Amino acid sequence: MEITPDDIQEKQFRVRFRGFDIGEVDAFLEEMARVFRAVKDSNHHLKKELEALKQESLRQKEREKTFERALANSQKVLDQMRENARKSAEVIIADAEVKAERMLNRAHNRLAQLHEDIAELKRQRMQIEVQIRSVLEAHTKLLEMGREGMEQLDEEDAKLKILRHPVPPEESLPIS
Repeated sequence: MEITPDDIQEKQFRVRFRGFDIGEVDAFLEEMARVFRAVKDSNHHLKKELEALKQESLRQKEREKTFERALANSQKVLDQMRENARKSAEVIIADAEVKAERMLNRAHNRLAQLHEDIAELKRQRMQIEVQIRSVLEAHTKLLEMGREGMEQLDEEDAKLKILRHPVPPEESLPIS
């Protein structure tokens, strides 16, 4: 049974001989009603405040759950970003390795080509040297032949000079 301050104020007691002082009882009941009303008002106020705090607590818990979900989602996104960055780095490294391998292969091919070119140039040099020697030898032979021919021609010229110049009469022999 719920008792209200009005119930306390309206409470009537039976009067008996040698009973309680009615004024004192009424004053006590008035005081009790006033205190009970204050306690009830305070209780009502505390219930409202408790309900408000419960609502605030529920909102706070909901915010906390939302924050935890956001934090978990952020962590997932961060993990995905890390994984994507790691994969991207692996792709970049693999691409760089492939490019480096290609460059190395090109350098090796170029080096091999240069060695071949050097060998070909040496072979061509030897051929040219052989050709120059043979041309020099041929020209040397021609010069020697030309010198021998010139010597013969000089000898023939000398003979012809002798034949062309008549011997002076004094030096001629008498014809008999």
